Amino acid sequence: MPRITDNTIIRKRIDEVRNIMKKNSTDLYIVFTGDYHLSEYAGDYFGEREFLSGFTGSAGTLVIGMDKAALFTDGRYFVQAELQLKGTGIELMRIGVKDVPELTEYCIQNTPANGSIAVDGRTISASFGEKLEHKATKKNIKLDVTVDYAKSIWNNRPDFPYSKAFVSDNGETVREKLIRLREKINEKEAEGHIITSLDDICWLFNIRGNDVVYNPVIMSYAYVTDKCAYLFADKDRFSDEIIEKLQKDGVTLKPYEEFYDFLDTIEEKVILVDMKRINYCAYKKICNCGVETVKTLSPVTSMKAVKNPVEIKNLSDVHIEDGLALTRFMFWVKENAGKGITEKDAADYLDNERAKISDFIELSFETISAYGANAAMMHYSATKDNCATLKPEGMLLVDSGGQYMRGTTDVTRTIVLGPVSDEIKKAYTLTLKGMLALADARFLYGCTGFNLDILARGPLWEAGLDYRCGTGHGVGYLLNVHESPNGFRWKHILGQNDLCVMEPGMVTSDEPGVYVDGKYGIRIENEIVCVRDYENEYGTFLKFKMLTCAPIDLEAVDVSYLNEKDIERINNYHSWVYEQLSPYMCGEELEKLKRATVRI
Repeated sequence: MPRITDNTIIRKRIDEVRNIMKKNSTDLYIVFTGDYHLSEYAGDYFGEREFLSGFTGSAGTLVIGMDKAALFTDGRYFVQAELQLKGTGIELMRIGVKDVPELTEYCIQNTPANGSIAVDGRTISASFGEKLEHKATKKNIKLDVTVDYAKSIWNNRPDFPYSKAFVSDNGETVREKLIRLREKINEKEAEGHIITSLDDICWLFNIRGNDVVYNPVIMSYAYVTDKCAYLFADKDRFSDEIIEKLQKDGVTLKPYEEFYDFLDTIEEKVILVDMKRINYCAYKKICNCGVETVKTLSPVTSMKAVKNPVEIKNLSDVHIEDGLALTRFMFWVKENAGKGITEKDAADYLDNERAKISDFIELSFETISAYGANAAMMHYSATKDNCATLKPEGMLLVDSGGQYMRGTTDVTRTIVLGPVSDEIKKAYTLTLKGMLALADARFLYGCTGFNLDILARGPLWEAGLDYRCGTGHGVGYLLNVHESPNGFRWKHILGQNDLCVMEPGMVTSDEPGVYVDGKYGIRIENEIVCVRDYENEYGTFLKFKMLTCAPIDLEAVDVSYLNEKDIERINNYHSWVYEQLSPYMCGEELEKLKRATVRI
């Protein structure tokens, strides 16, 4: 069960917000999840939506009206949100489900003509802000983007994020990156580029930090022109060595707090902006100064997604050590299920195994350790006081990863602890079949995740099964575990930016699954990297190379659902896993690896 906040506390907080709304003549108040940089995962300081709703998922938007409230979230969190919102008076709006209105439509429908909508404009994208503003104008609704109503009622609010920066320099210098970026700015006939996404900034300047748990970034803004590069981050975050290194690469440091005032002084007339990555307040500020904007995906986002040869080599190496930690955990949990251990004990054991790796920094997200029916919640979180005990039956879904100096990992294994039903075996086998089919794809350059998603989802669709999320997401390099613009999904999701053309060097997760409320959840996930295969008269063919290196539990596989190609893929993968991991094992541990990777 996820953590549940007393619904009377939530109701009281909502009422307090409504009192503030009434004083300010506000009809509707929107609370987003992110920070001023539109981060998927934000520091605790920005946990207003969780504070007001009790919903702890990483994606969701709270809308508070004077007589009703609603929370919008996606399919990953339907089950969790239903549990956490129960009794709060907040209606769950399931994004993508029939008859559920789009967020801006709901907001306009529930605000009277000549009314007022309030939102902190620093926490919404320029694209969303423009869309909301356009619709609001039609009903003469005022849009106030200068508010943070929770500020006055949130006692003991966590401090604003602060950590020291450190260097991550792998294969390309800051100067080299700036040269490439300036070329791309010029190609768009722009004179400057405002960058507000923390992962883009940290990648561009080869720095990392610890401002956001699991995401090694620092709070910062950046502005780059043909001649200048400004990094807005407090100077005391940096060592003298880092400051000197940045200055040599032509970077000028400015205080974080000066960013918005700086926008008033920009002399360039044509600025490149990513409407999904720049916040609405920053965007409106430059527009009000008469600056012309070129609206496009940030070149930094695209550059960052393509890992260079040094990064790919490091990722390949660290995935072997990460796979060793996961494999040893799998052996341990199979032996100890039924001996009193819990989901939380299992997560702690795996986390400790990862922490033994020499360049381990932190986890890449909170380990998901979900037993039985809990696994139907895609982002379930076990706590010491609220977790299930593992029995020698059913399955344990474990989704986990680490942040290392050599890169970021993300892997899921669904582990058989004892007898499982034929229904589960079928779902598990079809999930595995789809995961390996996508990983084994050969395709022409120009394909996006739209084109390839069916390879993973197809076996499940043929059986009338599906999962309410994408099949995969881009993965950063010692950065965010969820990274755009690459990914796999079968339909466009408003606000998502993860379906670019697949490029050699892009790292993407491959993670189909089946989730049945109240019964079970299955997910099998590997990271794969896109590589060039060959060229002929039809064009350039690409394929994927496996990065994740850990056995896939064979005890739930029903071979009657597999063809010869499927079996070949399973055996080839396990042969490679054994080849990579066996040199690090001996004795009984090696025998366990042999059994785990046996040919079927």
